[in-house]
Amino acid sequence: MKKKAKKTELKNKFRALGSRLLVLSSKLKSFVLRNKWKSIISLIAILVTGYWLLVTPTRSVDNNFITVEISRGRLTQVVTATGEIRPTNAIMVGSQVSGLIEEILVDFNDQVVAGQVLLRIDPQVLQASVNEAHASLNSAQVQLTFDTAEFRRAQLLYSEGFIARAEMEMAETRMQTSTESVRRAQSIYDRAIANLEFATIRSPTDGTIISRRVDRGQTVAASLQAPDLFQIAEDLTQMRIETSVSEADIGVIREGQSVTFTVDAFPARVFDGVVRQIRLSPATVSNVVIYTVIIDVDNHDLRLMPGMTAFVTISVNEKDNVWKAVNAAFITRSFAGIYDAPCIEDRSCTPRNTLLIERGRDVVLVPFRRGITTATETEILLEDDTMLQEGDRIITGRHGLARGNAGGTFGSPMGGGGRR
Repeated sequence: MKKKAKKTELKNKFRALGSRLLVLSSKLKSFVLRNKWKSIISLIAILVTGYWLLVTPTRSVDNNFITVEISRGRLTQVVTATGEIRPTNAIMVGSQVSGLIEEILVDFNDQVVAGQVLLRIDPQVLQASVNEAHASLNSAQVQLTFDTAEFRRAQLLYSEGFIARAEMEMAETRMQTSTESVRRAQSIYDRAIANLEFATIRSPTDGTIISRRVDRGQTVAASLQAPDLFQIAEDLTQMRIETSVSEADIGVIREGQSVTFTVDAFPARVFDGVVRQIRLSPATVSNVVIYTVIIDVDNHDLRLMPGMTAFVTISVNEKDNVWKAVNAAFITRSFAGIYDAPCIEDRSCTPRNTLLIERGRDVVLVPFRRGITTATETEILLEDDTMLQEGDRIITGRHGLARGNAGGTFGSPMGGGGRR
């Protein structure tokens, strides 16, 4: 009895579901009949979209290329270096005599004039040398007076026949010897006087004391070389920068080029200068050959001080309104696997003389030469500037291309460029 009841219940449920489906189908049929054209159009749109997505080949503007932007503007080629600011003419004042420093009359930053006394050395020893030399000179002069009188007497006696000729000649020799002794003694005396005068150190020029290397009571020893006592800068309104430029950059440096530089003391101010001299004497530092470049600087406001470090930028070349791109756009080694063209196959078109340009959906080969190069950008030289257009991009590689074939990387832009 229970089984029969269950079967009856299931039959009733199926009959109710069937009746509902019949009602829904009748409603759908009536809807389609009422909206026949709308249904047909919707079906056609669905079929066309599916065909476009699944059957028609995909056209991608990017073509999976790695590209770098080309721009137009100013390009400035510069050489950077560091150097030391120095006075245009700085004179080292030394001492030619030894002795104890008795008095110092100037100090740092003092203004001096030519002939002004700077320092005095104790003159006692030097005065004693002068006295000794003077005494020797007097003695030699007395001896010369005596020998001269003897020679004159000998001449008189020889003329009258009282003495032999040999005695007269001997008297003459003694007189000549005494004459040379007087000259030697006079020279020693003059030198002693000069040394005594050297005990007073005077300024050789007008200028400013920028260095004082001795103190009162210090002993100056000038036996082998003259010790440096003071350094005098003639004119601090005219300074110079001595900077070192490597052999890789020295070829583009020329006299008269404009220079800008900054110093740590005034980081917000840019100073100007001019290249005056390129010294031909090289130096080797850490296996790098460098040359000294002298730059003249106007320091009329006296803000720049000797010894400051200058961060120099030498303007080598400057062009306006040129085609340019970042340096990363020019490191592609081969077009193999990036693009196919007859001139690429016969190697007449290489990354050295040809640019692969992405222009819209097309790829254009443009012959070029490299112009001036800065630390970040390179000039593009063309036979006709119209060969490039705004919006062009340089193709540098293809995503997924092996690194050995091109300069690009796997799936990433190169350097400062970007993928379109």
